[in-house]
Amino acid sequence: MFFEAYDTEIGMNYNDDKDFDHYPKNLMTEYKQSVEEGLDIEEHKALFESVAAMENGEIKEQMSDLIFKLVMKAKIREDYKYNEPNELNAIRELRKEHTFSSVMPDSETLRKKILGAWTGRACGCLLGKPVEGIRHGDLIPILKETGNYPMYRYILRSDLSEELCSRYKYGLEKRDYGDTVDGMPVDDDTNYVALAQCIIEKSGRDFRSEDVVDAWLRYQSVYSYFTAERVAYKNFINCIEPPASAMYKNVCREWIGAQIRGDYFGYINPGAPEMAAEMAFRDARISHVKNGIYGEMFAAAMISCAAVTDSMDDIILGGLAQIPHTSRLYEAVMKIFDGYKNGVSIDECFDFIHSEYDEYTDHGWCHVIPNAMIVTAALLYGEGDFGKSICTAVGMAFDTDCNGATVGSVLGMRGGIDCIDDCWKKPINGKIHTSIFGVGTVDIEKAVDKTFEQMA
Repeated sequence: MFFEAYDTEIGMNYNDDKDFDHYPKNLMTEYKQSVEEGLDIEEHKALFESVAAMENGEIKEQMSDLIFKLVMKAKIREDYKYNEPNELNAIRELRKEHTFSSVMPDSETLRKKILGAWTGRACGCLLGKPVEGIRHGDLIPILKETGNYPMYRYILRSDLSEELCSRYKYGLEKRDYGDTVDGMPVDDDTNYVALAQCIIEKSGRDFRSEDVVDAWLRYQSVYSYFTAERVAYKNFINCIEPPASAMYKNVCREWIGAQIRGDYFGYINPGAPEMAAEMAFRDARISHVKNGIYGEMFAAAMISCAAVTDSMDDIILGGLAQIPHTSRLYEAVMKIFDGYKNGVSIDECFDFIHSEYDEYTDHGWCHVIPNAMIVTAALLYGEGDFGKSICTAVGMAFDTDCNGATVGSVLGMRGGIDCIDDCWKKPINGKIHTSIFGVGTVDIEKAVDKTFEQMA
């Protein structure tokens, strides 16, 4: 396009190395995501493949726009066996009730639980952070070479020789480790807990999805967000509001991003999983759909349950009781749960998850369902032990820091701060560094005080 008034031509860099937020680059991910949702588009696979193979440029951009319109107009296949609504009332109508005996802890015990949850999330995140993005084919050899397999402790920079670092392509020498940090380093997984506290402080417990959007734009730059969140952020800037912001050219709409945002809603609703899940829903719908939403509701509800019961079965089933039992997420988590009850070994469980989702694709690696399966497996096979549980979560690969953080949060809430050994707490040093404007470093003890203020 040429602007005569300014004697200037608009030049578009179609060869820019964009990733998940560039729709034409991800057409085959869109195809896979759409098929998994049950959209009747399989007859158009050749079209997706043809456009995906086109040279980058204006024509490919225009063809991608047409494909997006085709996806948005597609109907659900008649033979699709799942029922996965996006609206809260419809979600609630499809829940399967789970009741259990619960005991609300006294104030002192509850404070220890909240402190444990905040700290446990940071510990689990730090455990997985050095190996984020490393698939199991490389993760397991690295752990073996550093004397940490099966995983039982933090990965340390002192474990890694220069020769080892040079053999792997991941830039291991530049990452954060348990012996190089002073507090939890900046990470989106822990940013979201602090950001949720800011949202409640500003907008109250009755916050709307629009308040979450405002907080995202106000408190962090676009570079603090990834996958579905970055797509949604760009949509907000372009005046696309929820829930459309979760859908417009967002191939990551069922990925793990929302599941890592739900913890705080569990913290401020101990023993009230329905309310925790409702808050998680209001948060999730700005960037995710269907199982992406359910993942956040599941995590928030589990943490809420963990405040009032030690039973891992009740924690998991109590979390599932807040999402549709007709969903893929519910079915997948129950496969892990039933397998554990029927004597499936941890290695068999690991192999099953990897057979169901291909970790070597971005879609498989970052989708909410395999990662929720890993969280569930770690909670079960970890047998209530904090260290064993977070190590199980990280050792199964996929999204290591996200899964370690969620498991650490659940176990920290369940057992309180005293269930976390000093070897895990020491590098965290009672603080979480964030990239949130005006927040900076969070003092965990003070954050716990504010958490208590924001409970019902």
